[in-house]
Amino acid sequence: MTQTFLSSQTDEDFSKARNKAFINELQHFLNPDEAKLISFTDIKQLLKPQNEVYKGMQVVPIKLIVGSEGRYKDFDNHFFPKRNFLKNRWESVDMAHYKDIILPPIKVYELGGLYFVRDGNHRVSVAKMQGVEFIDAEVVSLRTEIKLKPDSTKSQMIRQVIEYEKRVFYAETNFGDITDYWMLNFSTPGQYDVIYNHILCHKYYINIGKPDEIPMEEAILSWFQNVYMPVLNVILKKKILKKFKKRTAGDLYVFIIKYWDELKQKFDDSVSIEEAAETFERDNKISFKRKVKNFLYKQKLLKLLKRN
Repeated sequence: MTQTFLSSQTDEDFSKARNKAFINELQHFLNPDEAKLISFTDIKQLLKPQNEVYKGMQVVPIKLIVGSEGRYKDFDNHFFPKRNFLKNRWESVDMAHYKDIILPPIKVYELGGLYFVRDGNHRVSVAKMQGVEFIDAEVVSLRTEIKLKPDSTKSQMIRQVIEYEKRVFYAETNFGDITDYWMLNFSTPGQYDVIYNHILCHKYYINIGKPDEIPMEEAILSWFQNVYMPVLNVILKKKILKKFKKRTAGDLYVFIIKYWDELKQKFDDSVSIEEAAETFERDNKISFKRKVKNFLYKQKLLKLLKRN
């Protein structure tokens, strides 16, 4: 192939890749986060790995490379280029592909069974565009017990972490067998640790004045019956969940308890949980006018998407 022909081909390849990124962005116009490349830093903060282990050179499946350390804003979730300034570098890598020039291995982090690019984002982008299935990579593995599923969005990864946290919480505390309650759910990570701390605080207070420390099982059941269930009953009685449709009963318990503590510090201990729940709902609800505006905005976006 002549240089002129190759230059024309790489120019066409980049245009195709760039158009794919644009179409992908349009298709996810209402949920733009689904089209974004995942930030390694975000997932690292989410999983909180224990340590790093250098794994050396490996052959890595392209389909398991799902994010980037520093260039996640430049490529979409399929590693198609989102910025025109990537063109020169992208085409030079594409040119090397056509000329069978061996490029240095990329550098990646392995975390939760998936890979995140440290160096070599353009090489991964071109490889995906060209249908390459494997790529040489220098791998640093970060230890975590959580395994992430390929083709997951960031929100799906968050859900996987929450499900893992729930399994660990129920297994380590025997919470389900003690309370016969298996519906303690949350929409954000880290909340099971909050619940565990609530139980420990409850255990401390009910143990005051007793000669022997009560067992953890007794503390869990007491917290569930005397703290969680009364708050849950208020949430259900006042139908607060209907006004926070993306939240769980567990979320609202944590929010309301925190809000209740703030009210008692601001005023006094005479503030009841019912008053705290009512005040929380009033201070956090979305007005009808705002709901209408949000609905009309979504309809406008849908029409724009269909037009394109």
